[in-house]
Amino acid sequence: MMNFELKNFSPAQAATQQVGALAVLLGRDDVGSAFGTAAGLAALLDKARAAGDFHGKAGQILAAWGAEGAVAQRLWLVGVGRGEAANLRRAAAAAVQAARHTGTKELLLCLGRTPGAARLMAIVKGAAEAAYEYTTTKSAAALQKAQEEGAPRPRLERITLAFDGAHDAARAAAFAQAVAVARGAELAREWANRPANHATPTMLADAARQLARQHQSLKCEVLEPKDMERLGMGALLSVARGAHEPPRLVVLHYQGAGKGEAPVALVGKGITFDSGGISLKPAAGMEEMKYDMSGAASVLGVMQALAETAPAINVVGLMALSENMPGGSATHPGDVVTSMSGQTIEVINTDAEGRLVLCDALTYATRLTPAPRAVVDIATLTGACVIALGNVRAGLYSNDDALAAALLAAGEEALDAAWRMPLDDEYARQIKSRFADVGNTGGRPAGSVTAAKFLQRFVGEVPWAHLDIAGVAWNAWHGSKTKGATGRPVGLLMHWLLTQAGAMPAAASSAAKPTHKSEAKAAKAEKTDKAEKADAKAAKAKKQGKGKAAAK
Repeated sequence: MMNFELKNFSPAQAATQQVGALAVLLGRDDVGSAFGTAAGLAALLDKARAAGDFHGKAGQILAAWGAEGAVAQRLWLVGVGRGEAANLRRAAAAAVQAARHTGTKELLLCLGRTPGAARLMAIVKGAAEAAYEYTTTKSAAALQKAQEEGAPRPRLERITLAFDGAHDAARAAAFAQAVAVARGAELAREWANRPANHATPTMLADAARQLARQHQSLKCEVLEPKDMERLGMGALLSVARGAHEPPRLVVLHYQGAGKGEAPVALVGKGITFDSGGISLKPAAGMEEMKYDMSGAASVLGVMQALAETAPAINVVGLMALSENMPGGSATHPGDVVTSMSGQTIEVINTDAEGRLVLCDALTYATRLTPAPRAVVDIATLTGACVIALGNVRAGLYSNDDALAAALLAAGEEALDAAWRMPLDDEYARQIKSRFADVGNTGGRPAGSVTAAKFLQRFVGEVPWAHLDIAGVAWNAWHGSKTKGATGRPVGLLMHWLLTQAGAMPAAASSAAKPTHKSEAKAAKAEKTDKAEKADAKAAKAKKQGKGKAAAK
């Protein structure tokens, strides 16, 4: 994990630091005066603007070699647009990517204004995402060869964030939390990226045990097949029947509040490889089914982040781990299995296995003592959700409006967005079965909704939410150049949990007032942009309405 530091430097002071690279984050309206006493850098920025080479657009980079007044070996001017959190995230990522490309060991990211907590967290998020590189299953020889051929092995070791302004308690807390969340997201990405033979249920269970050994606030239990049989987890066990790898149910307890305080339960789908079972998937793209444990990986990442931030809240993280493989003992389409809840399930399609492991884990979660105050499951559950929402937002289903609203708000503020989907009772008709209490699939129409309706049967009256992350868990659906796991929704979940615990700095809330005139300007511009777009949309709708009326 990248080392992060927070320091108090103005751009002029940052220019005097002995670092491998200095990236100064500048907005569209920033001029040479942003560099204060660094006359050479001030002149550089003004000339670049006058020549039209630097506009301050989010993510734009202008490299300046041998700039007067800059000690750093490399200097980059990086645009942040109007300074919105999303643009700061983009700018920080661009700077880190540039640093990695050049093999720089230390990068100093300097902001010429005092950021609020939300914007500070966005910078850390963008920098951490860009700094991550998967190397676990690459050979040392291959890494050495890549370095010799001009593609430097990532050597970035330290990122320092600096701005000229008071480092008050809220910003210090926001920075520490942002780093912890970034570390949690990286842990989730790392395990999701690993091939199935390097991330078996047993290996993930061992990783959870190791995490608990490292943090006193964590306790780990691992349920094996004999434990599942004793508890009557016939649905989860049915998924593992065709696999040689034994299933595991990992239960991680984070104790941040009193023992009698009701916990939040997080339940992650952990299919470490999904072949589809007897309902075999097509060969093309099947290698991506190693990512089908991204929900469980995100739970592991959240539990690490909780241990590092130590909020006053109790959380139980469950990871339902199994492979889904064909074989002589595999579950057949048409089989009927009995879940831990006692409900019988007709397995219409063995490739709808995620809901089978989740339903038993959800039942286990609802029976915790004390009973959970809320249960949230996280799963790469349906391709239908990808069709509905693409790779931008996770699908959110909930039986509780207050819980749904809190999760949606957390996603917006953490730049890890979700979208609430319907959960009407009429959709349950599609999963009726003639041979069991319920079928495990309702066909193609509203496939993501019927999957959620299936899960809802196993939570009773407990406030519950389901996050379908099939479109956002990894960057392959849309042909991304940055192929691999994203670590989502660790950011959303941590923002929600910290808010629930009263540990989120007030300035990190989107409702908080800007703490600096530059931020006030950015907030005003963002509000104006939204208003202008809304007016344009209304005008267009009105025009179209007149056209339709004329046609009639």
